[in-house]
Amino acid sequence: MRRLKFFLTAALAVGICSAAVGTATPYKTEASADTAQCNYYIGGMTAGFNLSAGGTEVIGLNEVVAQDGVYRPAEKAGLRIGDCICAVEGIAVKTINDLNAALERSGGKEVTLTVKRSGETANVPITPVKDKKSGRYKIGVLIRDTLSGIGTVTYIEKDSLRFASLGHAVCDEDRNTLDISDPRVTLCSIVGVNKGVRGKAGELKGLFIGEELGKADKVCETGLYGTVSKSFDLSRLEAVELAPVSEATIGKAIIYSTIDGVYPQKYEICIAKVDANNGENKNFVIKVTDEKLIAETGGIVQGMSGSPIIQNGKLIGAVTHVFLNDPTRGYGIAIENMLNSD
Repeated sequence: MRRLKFFLTAALAVGICSAAVGTATPYKTEASADTAQCNYYIGGMTAGFNLSAGGTEVIGLNEVVAQDGVYRPAEKAGLRIGDCICAVEGIAVKTINDLNAALERSGGKEVTLTVKRSGETANVPITPVKDKKSGRYKIGVLIRDTLSGIGTVTYIEKDSLRFASLGHAVCDEDRNTLDISDPRVTLCSIVGVNKGVRGKAGELKGLFIGEELGKADKVCETGLYGTVSKSFDLSRLEAVELAPVSEATIGKAIIYSTIDGVYPQKYEICIAKVDANNGENKNFVIKVTDEKLIAETGGIVQGMSGSPIIQNGKLIGAVTHVFLNDPTRGYGIAIENMLNSD
């Protein structure tokens, strides 16, 4: 998604289904009767995590007040908001402290920044200025080195305790991928919702509540993966069997999402299209048909990415995208594509 809002992206709308009203019973589903094959817990809970910006990202330009005047080194050098400073004098910088240390080493002499912008890399000469108040060398930028956000857990494998979430790449406008900066994944409490409307995606508002779900160790084109902590209470979760995309059919299904508090609820949707061979992991076109969900969120909103899709009592995929021109519609990824990426 866009920066700091990377849990849902926009697409074009297709398909339509009749409406139906879903129930709201936490952690209950139409599970498969063959419990021997139920090796995966249904997710649906929201979790928060931090990702590395891959360097120090410029989020603002300002002035540096020196003893002999006011300077704007970054602006003069041509830096822009959204640029990512990856190295100074060829030495990698990944954090704010790294950048500050590199500027101090300059002693006020010109240095060369390695800057990424829109997928391209350039060398930018710049001269740090000694700030009058702090005595530190600065270049007149506001920066960040991490991105934080929330997404929905799709499943937890019973034996290995491996979990998967999101169902799509974690990225912003200028990057293809991001790195894990803090492996801790904590549960979130949803405290509000900005409803989705035609032309603008809505979003969940969540607070990290401190309860650790587990540790993340992989982020890729199909989401964020990790291992659940052994102390995490799995007794509330329902186990189901998986189903390949070949078993998916046009018609009713259920998603599990958390739009209030910490417990997921089930909501009815309709699968309007199945595309097993889609190269962008957009294997399903779905439409929210649950009147309660539509009333409270407008449909699919940012933060719901990863919401598990259940059809015929089996886990078949996860919600990934919302259509900007109709927030009740979106895309989903087949569950085997998520499994194959871990």
